[in-house]
Amino acid sequence: MRRLCSLPFLLGLLSLFLTLLHPFATTTTSTSAIPLTTIATGIRLGIVRKPFVPDATVFREAPAFRNGETCGRPSGDAEHIHIAMTLDANYLRGTMAAVLSILQHSTCPENVVFHFLWVRHETEVYSNIKSTFPYLNFKVYRFDSSRVRGLISKSVRQALDQPLNYARVYLAEIIPAEVKRVIYLDSDLVMVDDVGKLWGVDLEDKVLAAPEYCHANFTNYFTEAFWADPELPRIFQGRDPCYFNTGVMVVDADRWRRGNYTQKVEEWMAVQKQKRIYRLGSLPPFLLVLAGNIKAVDHRWNQHGLGGDNIEGKCRSLHPGPISLLHWSGKGKPWLRLDSRKPCNVDHLWAPYDLYRSSKHSFED
Repeated sequence: MRRLCSLPFLLGLLSLFLTLLHPFATTTTSTSAIPLTTIATGIRLGIVRKPFVPDATVFREAPAFRNGETCGRPSGDAEHIHIAMTLDANYLRGTMAAVLSILQHSTCPENVVFHFLWVRHETEVYSNIKSTFPYLNFKVYRFDSSRVRGLISKSVRQALDQPLNYARVYLAEIIPAEVKRVIYLDSDLVMVDDVGKLWGVDLEDKVLAAPEYCHANFTNYFTEAFWADPELPRIFQGRDPCYFNTGVMVVDADRWRRGNYTQKVEEWMAVQKQKRIYRLGSLPPFLLVLAGNIKAVDHRWNQHGLGGDNIEGKCRSLHPGPISLLHWSGKGKPWLRLDSRKPCNVDHLWAPYDLYRSSKHSFED
């Protein structure tokens, strides 16, 4: 017994223990859990989690973008350009590309303030934003998903059912009251023009500005049950409703608050829970409240649909005409198609803004 308890023997046991423990020692957080492991020595290890973002340097650091000579230094919120986006680990790569494109093409990038909305604090996501854009002027706000969870109905694509997809409904209530105007942008787009031009749109007396697509069959955005109802379609009386995409919107946040537009959208979401009047997530309630009553801007500000349809995500070509913003709305996302080495032609327009360290967009071999 004395021999078994000698110092060399104990050191040997300690070495064996550390060897067994070592593979688990560096991983601490995750989305998927590794099962509890019991080592033969009787030592039980706890749940080890794998992080969805490998480390804080998974993205390359972006250059520091400086204002042009005509910009000056903003002295108040009126001189800032406020941009709101959602923040989510699954779409972080798209968000990084979008932010880079906005700054790169902006005449006054130091005047741009980003407002990010997320459902929970994610340390790795925040660290990546800070390390990739050390000079970025941004704020992060928590969106309380419990407020909308009971109002969400199943749509044609699971991604459209996520609570964060509805954060835009509550945007004006979440950002500071002193922010009177804000541009809302999805994470699957890149800007190829000066965002200051979009910011300067004259909203006139409207609460929202966006490109309108009046050639689209508006009836397709609602179910037969909606159009067959004797009362519901009357919401469009006195309006000439056209489809608009909610992934690019200039919002008069002050007018939105005063007009209780969040409540108006929520009311239609409650009707949807009872009567199933649409299938496209957060878009149709916006159309019900605002279609035919927005400020239309040039189509160049939302070349949307590049992700294909919501079911298969097949490739689509660019629409003719000038382009200021490319938007991969639909099922197909450019970073996923590029990584699978099965990209669409339009995905090569997104690739130059990809800051992901492991990305290799060479298709010659």
